Amino acid sequence: MVYYSRKKMGKTEMNQQGHSLVRYQEEIQGLMYRLAGRIGRFVNLYITTMRPYLMFISGMTGITGMSLGNYVSFLKLALVGLASFLSYGFGQALTDCSQIDTDSISSPYRPLTRGLLTTRSVLMTSLVGLLGCSAIFIYYKPSNIFFCIAATIGLSTYTFFKRRWWAGPFYNSWIVLTLYFIALNCVVVDGLRTSLAILSPGFTVFFGYANFVLSGYFKDVEADRQTGYDTLPVRFGNGLSAYCSDLFALLMLLGAILSLSLRFAVNGVRMSAIPLFILVIGISFTLLGQIRLHQVKRDNEAYRAIVPALHGYVFSLLAIIIANQQTWLPTMLLYVTCYFVAIRVRPERSQI
Repeated sequence: MVYYSRKKMGKTEMNQQGHSLVRYQEEIQGLMYRLAGRIGRFVNLYITTMRPYLMFISGMTGITGMSLGNYVSFLKLALVGLASFLSYGFGQALTDCSQIDTDSISSPYRPLTRGLLTTRSVLMTSLVGLLGCSAIFIYYKPSNIFFCIAATIGLSTYTFFKRRWWAGPFYNSWIVLTLYFIALNCVVVDGLRTSLAILSPGFTVFFGYANFVLSGYFKDVEADRQTGYDTLPVRFGNGLSAYCSDLFALLMLLGAILSLSLRFAVNGVRMSAIPLFILVIGISFTLLGQIRLHQVKRDNEAYRAIVPALHGYVFSLLAIIIANQQTWLPTMLLYVTCYFVAIRVRPERSQI
């Protein structure tokens, strides 16, 4: 009888242990589900903060630098292109951490301004992401470490210079310009190319992006005025700022024209109609953007000018890329198609 009771108790204890093990497994599983949900939610919100529709701009800038190379393997094109693409998003998120004040007014939809993400989490993720992109650049050219450090410092101090009307567009541009030279550094450049042939695409990048930044200020005039950002439109009004934008746009197009001329004339390559056609599209978009910029009366209608100005930058660089690497045309057409889709589905129509 005693033996039977002990045996019964042993089975009971085993059953209890079994139930405890099941409950433990269920708790672990539930914890993993909750953790996955939180990570998924953070990733989704962080991607929104990165502004994927603008990451195509940095990707295009990096590819422009690589297009000057003699031979670029698909792996290098993919990895350096991806690092160029992502670096803009990580940089955008990093700079957002220091300008929540103005974004809360002009871009209240963003996760940081809504309090859905913490500044600390966005800051740390951005720095880790930029470190990863830098690792790819440095792998292909160790000397890129100096460009990467300079660009990171530039991003970290961006807000200070954005508050100065004389610095904002140019300060943004030199940071993006480093990306062009970083990607250029990753390839072996044809010895026949002159210094001017290498610098002219950089000229296009610098003034083209400066124009995008300046035209972008038109959508945030009231928010910048309220939060102490003394941008060019805040200081001098939209009229003079639009004329400055015209100058930047003209310099961008002259850089693109010079790049194509040097590619076909200096290097003795027969002129192709495709890059010229692409450049005409870029010029058309740029003209449309500049005309609309002079017509902007309210912040919420500035996007009608900013979007075609952005298209003009993309097609100007695309013309340079195809002039250098015509076999890349199918890949770049797919890339540009994805860019248009991303621009179309951006979360806030009036924000670029």
